[in-house]
Amino acid sequence: MTIVKPCPFEIEASLKKWDNLENYVLQESSLKKLFTQTYPENIDIDDVLIKVCSLNDFYSTNIFSPFSVAKHIVELRIDDKLKMEDLTIVNKIANVKMPGDKKRNFYSFASKYCSHHKPNIYPIYDSFAEKMLCYFQKIDKFHNFKKYDLKDYETYKYIIQKFSNYYGLDDYDLKKIDKYLWIKGKEHFAKNYKPK
Repeated sequence: MTIVKPCPFEIEASLKKWDNLENYVLQESSLKKLFTQTYPENIDIDDVLIKVCSLNDFYSTNIFSPFSVAKHIVELRIDDKLKMEDLTIVNKIANVKMPGDKKRNFYSFASKYCSHHKPNIYPIYDSFAEKMLCYFQKIDKFHNFKKYDLKDYETYKYIIQKFSNYYGLDDYDLKKIDKYLWIKGKEHFAKNYKPK
């Protein structure tokens, strides 16, 4: 399997495909309204719970106890950290103590939660982005990293920036790079995926 190298043409083609996915476009616009207009703060458990549930449902993030995650986010008092664009908050949100004293790591969810507050500061981590970055690191050696490095959020964002620099994609914001990585990753790595 060969994936065409990232370039402005590939980004534009992926963004066009994204814009034709009506359900994703509407889900994203409703989440944007929810996170930035309706409930922009993370102080009230009711507000946070509806955001956690919506994100969990739209993205199928498999959070089986949304209340535990919402309570954890409220206890972290993340609003000032989001304002300061503190990247460390993603890994803190990700590590949740669940019922029965079990610790769970909801890293992908945490990146999405922060991204929906500030999409051009917090890139989304998901399995397709991971596979795409690892694929091009293996092919072109655009930056020296190991797969596990992607699970440290500050490092993850740095690797995405290196990816953008290497392939001349600096004119595209993080949200557009997210969409490109997801579309191309889904096309090449999802089982039973048929491009439209």
